[in-house]
Amino acid sequence: MGSEIRMDQENMIASDENNVALMKPTNAQGGGEMGGRKFGMEIRHNRRALGVINQNLGAHPCPFVVTKRGLSETTIGVCNNNPPVPSHRPITRKFAAQIATSQQHYHEETKKPKIAAEEEFTVWEDVPLHEVGKDQAVPMALEQAEHEKSHMEVEMEDIFEETIVDIDSGDEKNPLAVVDYVGDIYAYYKKVEHCSCVSPDYMAQQFDINERMRAILIDWLIEVHHKFELREETLFLTVNLIDRFLEKQSVVRKKLQLVGLVAMLLACKYEEVSVPVVDDLVFISDKAYTRKEVLEMESLMLNTLQFNMSIPTPYVFMKRFLKAAQSDKKLELMSFFLIELCLVEYEMLKFPPSFLAAAAIYSAQCTLYGVSQWSKTCEWHTGYTEHQLLESSRKMVGFHQKAATGKLTGVHRKYNTSKYGYAAKCEAASFLLVQTQ
Repeated sequence: MGSEIRMDQENMIASDENNVALMKPTNAQGGGEMGGRKFGMEIRHNRRALGVINQNLGAHPCPFVVTKRGLSETTIGVCNNNPPVPSHRPITRKFAAQIATSQQHYHEETKKPKIAAEEEFTVWEDVPLHEVGKDQAVPMALEQAEHEKSHMEVEMEDIFEETIVDIDSGDEKNPLAVVDYVGDIYAYYKKVEHCSCVSPDYMAQQFDINERMRAILIDWLIEVHHKFELREETLFLTVNLIDRFLEKQSVVRKKLQLVGLVAMLLACKYEEVSVPVVDDLVFISDKAYTRKEVLEMESLMLNTLQFNMSIPTPYVFMKRFLKAAQSDKKLELMSFFLIELCLVEYEMLKFPPSFLAAAAIYSAQCTLYGVSQWSKTCEWHTGYTEHQLLESSRKMVGFHQKAATGKLTGVHRKYNTSKYGYAAKCEAASFLLVQTQ
């Protein structure tokens, strides 16, 4: 009778397994119908008790409900990350308790995800990307942070690549700098500078003088200017008065030197504090002209130019542009050396004063530093880009290369002295000739 009860018990368990219900069998003792009824009642009771156990254990969304084949390897792996369970092993009460225990242990381990994640993130944050192995995966958060950082650096480079410097901020307390009006003043100079320009082919109207004679006159006046220690403004105004007068008045060859002397006299009266007397000018001309001739030419020149002496020369723009270039004394001397070489050359009359000043500073930067340093600040204040200045800069480099040769060496001798820092000894920026050809 005991063996029959055990067989009935196993059959009932098997049938309940087919119905996908997990039951807790009891070791029923006894026989007959009473033993069978008791056994059946305990079976139903054990079903409810097992359900309560599963609820108390905090059953995973994947419940321990199995078929005859048992839990699959995938299901067990997803639920509790345990090693796969052989599919042929039946789920007994003991085995189910083991699974529940391991699952509870898994839940206890997962109660600290933030700490582990923080530690892991901290470790990855401290490790540079170049130290990560090729076959070692980079965390997505670190990769995204690195991408955002590089993207932000690119944007910052685009925004702060180069800013325009406020060159007048240091002169706010200097009343002579007129910071409040200096921008308007130079805007006006740029607007009216065409009034000081002459036709680049005006020599075609002269019947007795030519371009070469003009160059000889100006080269001689540069030496006279240097001997009398006159202001730089005086030299530039003198040359401008000569060109403007010759454009409107025909002059014979023997009177050309007189035109130059009178132009310097007028420029001194306009710019200098101490003005050379007429007798001094007659003396330096080796008495080729009389005092009366000097005064007559002075009257003729003023009436021809309609007493218009207030015109912007290249010197006016040089001072402003040098400030924009944040120049030192060496760059300033080199810039004036190059632009005075241009005063002698007739072909440079086609360029406006502001353009010549900007090109001279640009060429001086290339000469001294061997590389272009034309900044956004220079471009802003001059109004000219590096590309626009290349043509005139190439011509200036050519003048620099031949400044010490030939007969017209007045500018080279002037800037080959200690007073002017031996600027003429610097090697010309010949690389500009290659770049612009």
